[in-house]
Amino acid sequence: MLRVEHVMGMPVSLDLADDLPIERLEHLADETFAWLREVDARFSTYKMDSEVTRLAQGTLRVEACSADLRHVLDRCADLWRQTEGYFDVYATGALDPSGYVKGWAVQVASDRLAAAGSTNHCLNAGGDIAVRGGPRPGEPWRIGIRHPFQPLAVCWILAVSDAAVATSGTYERGGHVLDPHTGQPAQDLCSVTVVGQDLGTADAYATAAVAMGLKGLDWLATLDHQESAAVTQDGRAFRSDALPLA
Repeated sequence: MLRVEHVMGMPVSLDLADDLPIERLEHLADETFAWLREVDARFSTYKMDSEVTRLAQGTLRVEACSADLRHVLDRCADLWRQTEGYFDVYATGALDPSGYVKGWAVQVASDRLAAAGSTNHCLNAGGDIAVRGGPRPGEPWRIGIRHPFQPLAVCWILAVSDAAVATSGTYERGGHVLDPHTGQPAQDLCSVTVVGQDLGTADAYATAAVAMGLKGLDWLATLDHQESAAVTQDGRAFRSDALPLA
């Protein structure tokens, strides 16, 4: 069963490939999208009544925030240290944990689906993808990584099961990824994909690598249990040896 809804400002698709009654699949999809709408209401930087907005404006104290928001802030602080400050929720000058929240929310949704009995699903939120099992018995999910210069083409096709795939880049929204150390838009890497086990972490790592520029290529190679691929602004392509290609 495939369902697509517009959540968090983007189309989100959920493909449930489990051999379960349709009523059960519909219920699982309902719960998944309800969770993503809850995350959007709490973490959106565009909603004036969201927790993130109120915290940024000083009308809400950290101690009064939800457990989810406190968890996200703690995890983002850890990622700031792990990435030498290149993943920074204050890169734009105001609190914006979006670079972690989307991947984290999708990962939580996937974990909840698995706990509820869905061992074969693909949840895709704007290129941040969590998968379990496969579309058919014995088959992995095939994930195309978009070519940054050719919208209808792909650079790589991945074959993954029980994995997280996150892509960050400058090819759609321009210079929205900033180098926190200079305040200038990142330019050298136009697309970075990270494949790991936790989507929030993979998402943050991909964003950090884009912010680093060309030295992000060497930094990606130091990461344990993460595979990666990148395309530079001048059209060169790089990938780790163990990237799970189809």
